[in-house]
Amino acid sequence: MNNPIQTGLLAFGMSGRIFHAPFIATHPGFQLRAVVERSRKQVAEFYPGVISYDSVAELLADAALELVIINTPNNTHFELAREALRAGKHVLIEKPVATTVAELDELVQLAQERNLHVLAYQNRRWDSDFQLVRQVVESRQLGRITEVHFRFDRYKAALNTKVFKEDPTTPGSGLSYDLGPHVLDQTLSLFGRPERVHKTLSCHRPKSRVNDYFHFHLAYPGGLNVFVTGSLLTAAPVPAYVLHGTQGSFQKQRTDVQETQLDQGLLPTDTAYGLDSSEGELTVVAETGEKTVTTLAALRGNYPGLFEAVYQTLINGAPYPIRIEELRWQLEILAG
Repeated sequence: MNNPIQTGLLAFGMSGRIFHAPFIATHPGFQLRAVVERSRKQVAEFYPGVISYDSVAELLADAALELVIINTPNNTHFELAREALRAGKHVLIEKPVATTVAELDELVQLAQERNLHVLAYQNRRWDSDFQLVRQVVESRQLGRITEVHFRFDRYKAALNTKVFKEDPTTPGSGLSYDLGPHVLDQTLSLFGRPERVHKTLSCHRPKSRVNDYFHFHLAYPGGLNVFVTGSLLTAAPVPAYVLHGTQGSFQKQRTDVQETQLDQGLLPTDTAYGLDSSEGELTVVAETGEKTVTTLAALRGNYPGLFEAVYQTLINGAPYPIRIEELRWQLEILAG
């Protein structure tokens, strides 16, 4: 493409190296122009020729940059996105895009005034396992869905070495703001805004001061109940996706391989990228009462699809699939 989108990263740690740079570098519609590296300078080892700035201010002063990716700690997302918008840049913001609805609304208004875009990086919509869940839901094989359980579990009893993640006075701290946005976004993208939400947060790890367990009960019209849960003390994970309907059930473990592959250096352009050998179990009940159990192969993981969506929005004005309304609903739940 003749004029790729000049893109900058505000950090080149784990998220920059794994979740952003490989896609910007391999998509012909983008060019990775610059990153911020305050101390350790390593981007040149991976992407020779990319500018390494010492500060955010220096990067935002680069007049050639068109898109800035906000991949910094949760509590900095709002302020840095606001600075980038004021500098005339589109922003792609990691989850959560902000910590309150008021912050999100301010960013949206600022972007509209400057004819810019506020885009959310919710990559888990493109996980192999969730794409299969979406396919099952949209196929209507379960009939009218009545009960849904989405989980994101880990076992990490030790406190995080990143102090800001364990400080209850820091906006956006705790597991609810860390993993919660992933499963809430998946839920809201499928079922929309709930009528009511009951939230439970608790703390179980030794010496922890922030929530390391969350449970959201989302009640929908027609009796649909969705339960969204995350825990840092789940040693033997249960299926991450369980759906029940009037005509059947579906369950699937969380098995997406993209993060692991990227961490191992596999590029999105590799033929093996995103291939997941796991299966989900679909049980359908016929009118006679006979049950048929089928294993469904996971779909290919597709994080490149997120960046293609960003490109289509910025260049062709296509609607971005992660809508501002969905982000607002997410923050209403997280901050409510």
